Order: sequence, then C-alpha cells, then structure tokens
Amino acid sequence: MAETILEVSGVHRRYGSVQAVDDVSFSLARGGSLGIVGESGSGKTTTARIVVGLERADAGDVRVRGRARTGRVRGRSARLARAREVQMVFQDPFLSLDPRVSVEAALRETLRLHIPGADHSGRLAELLDQVGLGARARDALPRQLSGGQRQRVAIARALAVEPAILVLDEAVAALDVSVQAQILNLLADIRAETGVGYLFITHDLGVVRCVTDDVIVMRQGRIVESGRTDQVLSAPQHPYTRLLLDSIPRPGWDPWAIAAARRSLQVNCQQTVHN
Repeated sequence: MAETILEVSGVHRRYGSVQAVDDVSFSLARGGSLGIVGESGSGKTTTARIVVGLERADAGDVRVRGRARTGRVRGRSARLARAREVQMVFQDPFLSLDPRVSVEAALRETLRLHIPGADHSGRLAELLDQVGLGARARDALPRQLSGGQRQRVAIARALAVEPAILVLDEAVAALDVSVQAQILNLLADIRAETGVGYLFITHDLGVVRCVTDDVIVMRQGRIVESGRTDQVLSAPQHPYTRLLLDSIPRPGWDPWAIAAARRSLQVNCQQTVHN
C-alpha cells in the first residue's frame, strides 16, 4: 500500500457563531489525488487553508508524513521546512503573482529562499519545461501572459521546493474550458512523474471526475459522503451529493425541481438538528 502522507483527524474551526469546519477527517496517500467538493460555505477552502497552515484549527490534528502541523514552530529554518511540505495553488494566478516581477525572478526568489547559495539555472529550466512554458516566457511579466500561462507559472513556483502535497484551490475555475483541460492534463502528468499528492478543492464535479482517485463531499462544515470518486459520482448515497450531481445542466435539466429539492434538503436538515 502507498505511504500515507497526509492525515487530518477531527479538525474543527469556528468563526464567531459559524462552525466552518466540524469534525473533518481524511487521509491522502503518496501520489494520490483527493477531491473536496461542496458549494460556497461548505468549509472546503477553510479545510484546505488549515492543511496548508494559513489557518489554525480550534481542535484536531493535521499530520504530514507523521509530523504534526497544528502546533507552532520556532525558527526560520523550521518554518521554511514546514512550508516546503505543502504548497498551494490559488484560483486566480494574476492575484497570486507579483505584477512587477518576471517569471524567472519569481521562481528564483522561491528557490533562493528555500535553497540559498545554490546555482538555480538548471532547476529554473527544468521547472519551465515541466509546466510546458518555453524559454520565451522566462522574462515575461504576469500581464504579458495568458491566464493558462500564469497558472502554469503558479504551479511551477509551488513545485519548485518539491512539496509532498499540492493543494489546488479552484485552480482551474477561472480558466476557459479548453485551457482547463490543458492544465488538468499537465497536473496528471506531473503527478505521474513526481509522486506528489494532490488535494483538489472545487465545486466542479467534472474536474473531480477527471483528476481525483477519491472524493469527500462537504456541507455546512461536515463531511456528508466520501469514497472512491467513480463510486460516489455514479451511485451517490447522500441526498446532498445527489443534489450536486442533479444541479449540473444537461438536456432535460429542470432548475425548478433542483430548487425544490434544495429547499426540501434544508428543511430536513433543520428538523434533524431540532430533534
């Protein structure tokens, strides 16, 4: 069996009166790909930010390769070592890249921070080739690149430190459909070549179907269903998962029936809570 590189156990996160993440647990194997799906407010992005370390859990445990990530670390080298384990690719690469900095300078800055004192020329060329960017992109600024090219730069920057896990938060949602397919194919190739594990955060079940081995479905901070992706999407057990699948537009799609099913699910959940 593949090594488990990520273990999330009983994680909770509250903001005021809102329980954003409620007793969430899952694991990810080395080289695996896990999707976390749900609508806005489901808690999927907060969960991802806790895994990366951008948010702190109120309770629970996050471990990467058996080492806890929920406590504080002291010292610059320890913080950098923790950051190298898990990297994140955000939805909008234009916002995550410095508009004043060229592609080469952005990658060099990351490599210099984590691997000081080395000649990074070879690694730079390797990264650009790995994400399908030619040498001409090296000197470009973000505004001179297409959306797909900018996302390739963001992926290259995340891969520069050879993380064990790459967290992709709606990483193709802002791209055209054809460009989405190119980036998803690129990510599949990178996973096969490097053995990096993916945590996909998305509302798009089409993306989940294409690029994940396993999936968890979140609603109102809790996991309502989980399992192998093909099994969950072909034979969903929870009404919310069925609602998400039924909400995908297709011939004969009835938005009024979907709205009625959503209201019914909400009423049933409120009655369960009150009981």
